[in-house]
Amino acid sequence: MIMKQVIVITGASSGFGALTARALAQAGHTVYATMRDTQGRNAPQVEQAVVYAAEHGVDLRTADMDVQSDASVATAIARVVEEQGRLDAIVHNAGHMSFGPAEAFTPEQYAQLFDINVLSTQRVNRAALPHLRRQGKGLLVWVSSSSTRGGTPPYLAPYFAAKAAMDSLAVSYASELTRWGIETTIIVPGAFTKGTNHFAHSGSPADTARAAEYDEGPYAGVPTRALEGLAALEPPDADAASVAEAIVRVVALPHGKRPFRTHVDPSQDGAEVVNGVADRVRAELLRRIGLEDLLSPRLF
Repeated sequence: MIMKQVIVITGASSGFGALTARALAQAGHTVYATMRDTQGRNAPQVEQAVVYAAEHGVDLRTADMDVQSDASVATAIARVVEEQGRLDAIVHNAGHMSFGPAEAFTPEQYAQLFDINVLSTQRVNRAALPHLRRQGKGLLVWVSSSSTRGGTPPYLAPYFAAKAAMDSLAVSYASELTRWGIETTIIVPGAFTKGTNHFAHSGSPADTARAAEYDEGPYAGVPTRALEGLAALEPPDADAASVAEAIVRVVALPHGKRPFRTHVDPSQDGAEVVNGVADRVRAELLRRIGLEDLLSPRLF
């Protein structure tokens, strides 16, 4: 018997977010798929969620949440708590990708990408964690990326840097929440080139003249080779839905028994090996300084 939970997913208009929202709802949970501009650009995605919920008889809802707005995030979280009386889990999924030579992106573009991929999680945490802490129980699921520690192709520097920062934040939060009874799990997808809009909707450098110096100079052909190479590494049966399935499995596990990190990387870019070492080093340090209890959530 599954324990029904109230779950909020950020960035759920498409890709991993939409797949996860549907999979969790199908598993029996009450799911709020959040996205911005639900009455405008994402109105079709809201309608698709409504239709899916009706056709499958699941509790899949949508909520307007612009993760770049403190007020929007606070309003969305407050609505969930008011309607459900509780909040059990947050899935930090919102993100955006960019593609191009690192030098050609402006500092403002880097700042915007960090705002979407990193600061958004802080806004959501500040709105949601007071509720989870009062409950003495909860779960944070962070959708990271194998790029944080795996083999990384060129031309994705802003996105890789932002994802690495988000992963680092997740690791730090983990040990600061266990005594409140809040558990952390980090999902690490590999480079899925199909089934999401990451590459199709990726941002490009604002400084097109600087980018052209790369594209027309010694790095001519590198962008195409990088994308073709990534796609070639991906097995034919790689399915973005496997990320959603991994999240469903993690959520279903008993509180306190969830893995700290779960890799879903068909291309096997090496992140699992490097993360394995890093996570062991983290655990060993906490033991050495007498804070081993911070490795597992307190069970009230």
